Formats: sequence, C-alpha cells, structure tokens
Amino acid sequence: MSLIYPVVLTPDDNGTLLATCPDLPEVTSFGADTDEALAHAADAIEEALAARIAHREDIPLPSKGSRRAKRVSVPALTAAKALLYRAMRERAVSKSELGRRLGVHLPQIDRLLDVRHASRLSQIEAALSALGKELVVEVRDGPAKRRDAA
Repeated sequence: MSLIYPVVLTPDDNGTLLATCPDLPEVTSFGADTDEALAHAADAIEEALAARIAHREDIPLPSKGSRRAKRVSVPALTAAKALLYRAMRERAVSKSELGRRLGVHLPQIDRLLDVRHASRLSQIEAALSALGKELVVEVRDGPAKRRDAA
C-alpha cells in the first residue's frame, strides 16, 4: 500500500496553477508551473496527513482519481508513519497500548507518529509488527523525465 495521491491542476485567473487533492479536501496549493504546483501539493498533502494524525482523524487511502489528475507521493517516512497511524485505528490500538506492546514510553510513540520527527524505519517496522502488520519497501521506476539519461 502506498500513499500516492491524485492532484488536480487547474489554471488560476492570475496565471498560476491551482493544485487540489480530491481525497484530502483541505489540500489547496498553487505554483507558477506544473512542477512547482506539484511540489507545493506534495508539501500540502504531508501537512494534511500530519494534521489528521494530530487531530485523530481518518486518513483516506488514495483514490485512482480522474484521468487528468497527476499523482503525488509523500516522503517514504511520512507514508510509513501515516500507515502506522491507519493500522492503529484499524486495530483500535491506542498510543498507550502500542507503547505497552513495544515496551516504550508514550513520548516515543508520539515521535513515531510525528511526520516531522526523523524516526528510524526499524522503529516503525517494530510498531507495525506489534499490530500484526509488515513493512514492505518497494522501488519502482519514476516518471520518464526523472530517469537518468543513458
């Protein structure tokens, strides 16, 4: 499962591109061109995920989106933290209970769920394992323009 959200770019009346995410209605950003608008949208999506975790709200999985939508991913560590949060909600496991299962204190669990904190992947992997989940890492080819020219 990955967190690659659809983003719709719409020309704005001032020459910029408005970026919105149908799955996260609070995400609204803009940019002077497509690349800038998508970069700002990625930042806005990451902030929306952080806010949803902080406010104990659901995090939706990405939809397929419309054919004209672009796809934007969040950093891998942010995705892992958001998916850990989703797993906790799915299993109805509180932060305190996860801390007990891992033998750690509540502030450590708070850091695991803080997208701004540079947690170790092994810690997230252990937390997911305590929830009966497994962290799987996958590497894919990126968009054609990002590939190195041979």
